[in-house]
Amino acid sequence: MVITVVVIDMQNAYFEDPALGRRKDELVEACNALMDAARRSGAKVLLVKTEHERDKSTWTLNMLEDDQGFIFRGSEQADFVPGLVTAGLPQLVKTRDSAFLGTDLLWRLRNWESDTIVLAGVSTHNCVAQTGADAFGHNIRVIYATDATGSEDRESAEALLSILSKEYRQEALSLPQIEALLDGPQR
Repeated sequence: MVITVVVIDMQNAYFEDPALGRRKDELVEACNALMDAARRSGAKVLLVKTEHERDKSTWTLNMLEDDQGFIFRGSEQADFVPGLVTAGLPQLVKTRDSAFLGTDLLWRLRNWESDTIVLAGVSTHNCVAQTGADAFGHNIRVIYATDATGSEDRESAEALLSILSKEYRQEALSLPQIEALLDGPQR
């Protein structure tokens, strides 16, 4: 097993929502601990962020319908949240929920010979779950870092993780469980 840790959308914009805002410090700490454990084990870490252009060229259907953009490139909303360790880590920019859609994520994982990804970040029921579902389509195993993921809609997040767990055999594990996997043998 070759694991890559993928941290999704830990950006200021998402923590404007009060439900996520209350958990920001906790999620930053958990993501940092996960990334630190990955680096200690020699596993790769990838930071993923969402950014859109002001000219509407990257907007999603609901953004176009509402004529309201979100997370513009270069804005404070698009910045990673304070305290998240980002120095020296590779980054990927996406414009859709899935980190696979319209990006080179699959190529990166193949170049790193990664067959398993650990997903962390926000929002569990949107971007994290969609990335996990698309990973299944590429025959990549997924582990959700339960301590390092957050959602403004806990009920939807739990329902989606339950479905992905049953249908796609994707695991939801705690940080100590993931650290034990990272410490184990990897190809």
